[in-house]
Amino acid sequence: MQVLIADELPDVCIEILERAGLKVLKKPGIKVDELKTIINTCDGIVLRSGTKITAPLLEKADKLKAICRAGVGVDNVDVPAATKKGIVVMNTPEGNITSTAEHTVALLFSLSRFIPQACASTKAGKWERKMFTGIQIAGKTLGIIGLGRVGRHVAKRAVALEMKVIGYDPFVSPEFSSQYNLHITKDLNELFSQSDYITVHVPLNSETKNLITQKEFAIMKKGVRIINCARGGIVSEEDLFNAIQHGQVAGAAIDVFDTEPPVGNKLLELDQVIATPHLGASTEEAQFAVAVEASEQMADALTGKGFRNAVNLPPYNPEEYTNLKPYITLAEKMGSLLIQVAKGGIQVVDIIYTGEIIKKNICLVTDSFMVGLLKPALENGVNLVSAPLLMAERGIKINVTTSSGVSDFTSLVTAKINTSLGETTISGTVFGKNEPRIVDINGYGVEAILDEHMLIVFGKDKPGFIGGIGTLLGSKKINIAHMTFGRRAAGGKAITILNVDASLPRDCLREIEQMEYIEAAYPICL
Repeated sequence: MQVLIADELPDVCIEILERAGLKVLKKPGIKVDELKTIINTCDGIVLRSGTKITAPLLEKADKLKAICRAGVGVDNVDVPAATKKGIVVMNTPEGNITSTAEHTVALLFSLSRFIPQACASTKAGKWERKMFTGIQIAGKTLGIIGLGRVGRHVAKRAVALEMKVIGYDPFVSPEFSSQYNLHITKDLNELFSQSDYITVHVPLNSETKNLITQKEFAIMKKGVRIINCARGGIVSEEDLFNAIQHGQVAGAAIDVFDTEPPVGNKLLELDQVIATPHLGASTEEAQFAVAVEASEQMADALTGKGFRNAVNLPPYNPEEYTNLKPYITLAEKMGSLLIQVAKGGIQVVDIIYTGEIIKKNICLVTDSFMVGLLKPALENGVNLVSAPLLMAERGIKINVTTSSGVSDFTSLVTAKINTSLGETTISGTVFGKNEPRIVDINGYGVEAILDEHMLIVFGKDKPGFIGGIGTLLGSKKINIAHMTFGRRAAGGKAITILNVDASLPRDCLREIEQMEYIEAAYPICL
């Protein structure tokens, strides 16, 4: 497998990838035309912010499995297009946390003591001490919007600087408040009204776009100072300009802009604004750390050790994935088996989780079931990334239910497909530590091993029902590796599931279907 390094990374990254048995193609600063010609040879791409991976490029990426950005943002990758192609997109959020937090604090000091302005004045031969009288930050209130990794590091440093720290984040636990010695506000308005400084540390998305506008500035203390080292667009630049002009905001320190570089941006005309060119992660240590992290993540992704920090996968960690692997395997094979047995167009899919499994990350298991459901029809590009999107595009509704009720098994996964021709149901579990089994099909209790080649036969519980199938397969030199039988009542309807060593020829299947007592036969390939 080949990995393209599309931007400048340290040589240690090549060593990491090659040590994992991967071929490395290093082309920092690669042009679009050349990328078009080689992207179809790449299994992975590692990049920084320089290279853009667009939808037209991804159309040519038939082998590509993963893209990893050495940095937090993935603005230069068309994530929806990658998701549709089944390509995992990863970033490296850990490596630049300290650098971004430190830059935030550096801007906090610079904003308070007019350091850039005073430096420029002094270098110009002036000595304007009175003009640059600042304010001390000890005792002031810092409002932090977003208490993720960077926000937490900023909070720790601000507390050490004797600031009063308040924060808002709807996704933090109550224990967080005492752990970081800060107060969690009930809403943003409370934070706006109490803060002397406000710093934002949230991603840019539909919910955070223009999070701070004229309306929010009006709630803030007069003379508040704003810091943004997160993403341009979170703070309305036009409204910030007006708020500074009218004296509501005393100053702003901005590291990120709506458009970068911010050519012609009116904010840069204001003396009250300090600006840096997106330097939050620009330290030698951070750049090295995220490059190494990106290479390690790519190596793990392409060698089957799992995905870390994927932006288009359900959140999980490698240990969680390893523990769930038997159920992930079970669910995918259940989906594949179910779609090969069900008749008619799918209308609704129901998945019911019962027992201990409901305490685990069932999103991964559900997505794996979708992969199995779609693979027989689509084959290429169906994986944990693309399956939910492909299901939604096809208008297939999937309902997930959990139950702590008692069953014959510690954990049980049940899946039902409703089609225009009826309902088909299967249930499965994991025996021991790693033995996926089907334990029920349409109400018939069984114990079926999920192998590559299987034959499921519905018929009548009559003498010769099983023997006739075995005799016929034997005459065709098809070996039976395992068999399970189920019935609801003696002499009534029954099912037999056979694991065979090879796929069944079409003529063999026709002969089975024409045998006495046989109602339907389904060759299964998993």
